[in-house]
Amino acid sequence: MLNVAGGSDQPRTAVVVGAGVVGLSTAWFLQERGVDVTVVDRAGVAAGASWGNAGWVSPGLALPLNDPGVLRYGLRSFFDPAAPLHVPARIDPALWRFLLRFAARCTEQGWDRVARANATLNVESLAAYDDLAAGGVATHAMQAPVTAVFETHRQADALVDEFDRLAAAGQDVSFHHLPADELRDWLPQASDRLGEGVRIDGQRHVDPGAFVGALAEAVRARGGEIRSGFDVVDVRSHGRAVTVRSATSTTVSAHAVVLAHGAWFTRLGRRFGVRVPVRAGRGYSFTVPTDEPVPGPVYLPGIRVACTPYQGALRVAGTMEFRRPDEELDPARIRAIVDSARPLLTGVRWEDRRDEWVGARPVTHDGKPLIGATNAPGVYVAAGHGMWGLTQGPLTGRLLAEHIVTGKRPDALADFDPLR
Repeated sequence: MLNVAGGSDQPRTAVVVGAGVVGLSTAWFLQERGVDVTVVDRAGVAAGASWGNAGWVSPGLALPLNDPGVLRYGLRSFFDPAAPLHVPARIDPALWRFLLRFAARCTEQGWDRVARANATLNVESLAAYDDLAAGGVATHAMQAPVTAVFETHRQADALVDEFDRLAAAGQDVSFHHLPADELRDWLPQASDRLGEGVRIDGQRHVDPGAFVGALAEAVRARGGEIRSGFDVVDVRSHGRAVTVRSATSTTVSAHAVVLAHGAWFTRLGRRFGVRVPVRAGRGYSFTVPTDEPVPGPVYLPGIRVACTPYQGALRVAGTMEFRRPDEELDPARIRAIVDSARPLLTGVRWEDRRDEWVGARPVTHDGKPLIGATNAPGVYVAAGHGMWGLTQGPLTGRLLAEHIVTGKRPDALADFDPLR
């Protein structure tokens, strides 16, 4: 049990629920402000969406999911098990309500609203990584452009149009067109089907499992405790303390609690006035050897696949599958990624793949994360970052720690109010 006694309004102790990139970043930045932290997780460090993702720290490609094109595509392919966006045919009223609310926001105006909101996180996201590195966290972030590849010039222009809209929303993206010959000089894996590329400069990538592990070690080195196997079933706010209880009736209390457990958030969130649900948009990944080194991250927008140099090979990640977060990996989804990417990339030994993985990305219907205070004293939220938790997680932690310790919400969090 943590000591929560004291006369100061500034919280001196905190419990963070969730040992992924968002939760651990929040814990680290709380420690920066003098708060004693305990992190609890149902499984362990990076056991959710943080381990097997593409590892992109890419504010330039943190694009709103609620694109009208996604809606048009989704209506044609929802039930196709080989499609990048997949919804299993099953009776799940809550999921269908979520998808209908999401669809209502797949408009040009909705895209622009999310872009303006997320720009406040994206433009400072790399600076938050620099803060971690300066504080001794072994981020091992590699600076490298992301190369988006296309079969036609028209397809490439569609991405450039999105960059123009991001600029109008307050986020400038540096990019460079690559004609076919220049693309193949830069990316030896580009097949003859690819006619153009767009190089997005100023991006980074990490080994996500190693990075989150290093973040956990940094939290421990500062005196923080990380408890695995702590499946939270109840959170109670009482007076100046908040108590978290596990499925085994173990409890831990603190001045503040941060709910940062991703796709598992909604059940607890409803108790504290959070009406925006978080659903599991599951992503798949695997690792394959290549005949030649890949110079940097590669994006295949037409099939929604992200590729990243990883441990001397290539990590390939993709799909958005709306299932319950704990369901088993579906091998058909892995095969669908392979079948769609094989014609576009050469020198990749697809049949020698390893580390097949599925993780539950936390998705909100309005495309914006939930960051801030709830209606219960001392209970805060950091959830719903969708595909961009690795990019936005450290900055989320920095801003939320400021909010918790000072009692003043940073302007950058105004659009992410959990009670909206």
